[in-house]
Amino acid sequence: MSTSLDAILLLASWTYVSLAPYTKVEESFNLHATHDVLMYGVRPGNLHKYDHFVFPGAVPRTFVGSVLLAWLSQLFIRGALLLGHVTDKVDIQVLVRLALASVNAFGLSLLRRSISRRFGGPTSVLFTFLTCSQFHLLFWMGRTLPNMFALLPANVALYLLVDRAPNATRPSQENVHRAIAILTFATVVFRSELILLLGPLVLQVIVRQYTSIANVLRVGIIAGTLSAALTVLVDSYFWQRWPLWPELHGVYFNAIEGKSAEWGVSPFHTYFSSHLPKLLLSAAPLSVLGVVLDKRIRGLLVPYVAFILLISGLGHKEWRFVIYSVPAFNIAAARGANWLISRKKSSLFGRLSYLAVAAMLGANCLATFLLARSACANYPGGASLYAFNQLLVSEHNVHVHISNLAAQSGASLFLHSHAPPFLPGLAPPSKFGRPVDWVYNKTEGLSVDALAAAPQITHLIAEIPALTPEAMEHWSPVAVVDGFDGWTLNVESLKAAFKTGVGEGLRTLGSLLEMRRSEKLVILKRQV
Repeated sequence: MSTSLDAILLLASWTYVSLAPYTKVEESFNLHATHDVLMYGVRPGNLHKYDHFVFPGAVPRTFVGSVLLAWLSQLFIRGALLLGHVTDKVDIQVLVRLALASVNAFGLSLLRRSISRRFGGPTSVLFTFLTCSQFHLLFWMGRTLPNMFALLPANVALYLLVDRAPNATRPSQENVHRAIAILTFATVVFRSELILLLGPLVLQVIVRQYTSIANVLRVGIIAGTLSAALTVLVDSYFWQRWPLWPELHGVYFNAIEGKSAEWGVSPFHTYFSSHLPKLLLSAAPLSVLGVVLDKRIRGLLVPYVAFILLISGLGHKEWRFVIYSVPAFNIAAARGANWLISRKKSSLFGRLSYLAVAAMLGANCLATFLLARSACANYPGGASLYAFNQLLVSEHNVHVHISNLAAQSGASLFLHSHAPPFLPGLAPPSKFGRPVDWVYNKTEGLSVDALAAAPQITHLIAEIPALTPEAMEHWSPVAVVDGFDGWTLNVESLKAAFKTGVGEGLRTLGSLLEMRRSEKLVILKRQV
């Protein structure tokens, strides 16, 4: 049973990777850094070819996670090569994301095992079901956001704090020290906002006398110094700037200079009123029940609630900044759900409680289905560049300009199928009669009219609103790619469902919600 639950977590995360293989702009730094490490290696003579020197972003990001991910991905890539499953660079992107998803699934599996030990097998089963029925955590944990690199150490730290016998009043001192060290590493290297979780956790373990102040200082100083040394050495090398500590740079840029506000400011209550409900779905009310029922849950959630309160003080808010809290709330929710389904089935309350949990899980699954369908249709850049590669696979000397929207919604370096670099050990497309002389151009700020005056450019992947009648005098459309706009309630389907029989009515209700799509990008070819 235990192995089956772990397999469910892993396969669920892999399913999302396969359904939505493309990426968004916020994932691009780590994805492209991993691409460059794989394709060019890490020798000094090849660093100038790396993408981050052309597109550095607002603040520098660490290479530590990308280098580790590239090395881990080699195992997946070699296995896939042996099985003949790698025929294109985009296949490597999928394998890289599968590797990251696997690592994070391992962290959740560790946590699930500790839940089973402390709260019982049924609670660990419900934790798995709740986690799999939610959308954001499993969908995103195979995506190369910096937060997803920090997710594993955050979950391992939680595992260390949870992993004890049911009646044990405190975790072992060794586990407390390891949890502090791991969270310190994640804070220093990957995501500085985790200090707002580390602080309340340290305060809690000192107040409850799980360890001493001297031990906390010793562990924190050693872990912090080693972590800072690691990121400074690695990132100064890859960025060719000495000394460079990316997360410290990010703190200065976002918190001290207040530049994060340029991406929007939300009210103080946003995490509690909007982001957490979307992340947790029905686990939100169930977690409240768990808090009420079990003092062990109350102690577990104190640092996470404090973390969310503290980070709410920052103006710019995104759900990914608090994603580390989801597993902790899911533990509380699983405890509450287990109490409900454990009521006597012979009583009305017991039957209603069981049905309530089943209904909550069902509602989660429905919401997740809609969110997953929306997300899968929301990467027009990746879909357009993949289609472009397939449509023109037999042509040579192609020079395509990729618009900003395409670059931001999936047109990653791994989709540059017909241009170097190629993975060492993987036969280039020319071996199979496919071209390798294409140019993929991502120069920003060029209008369609300006591109018409550049004769070397043979094709465009352009945004629909940017097209003008004058521009179309120079270009011929090849294909159009649409994208997600929202959902529409089909009132006519609802009316028809009440007028027909039960079977036909259920089929009609299936079309009650209709996905709205519109044309986002067009593939254009220069007129001869």
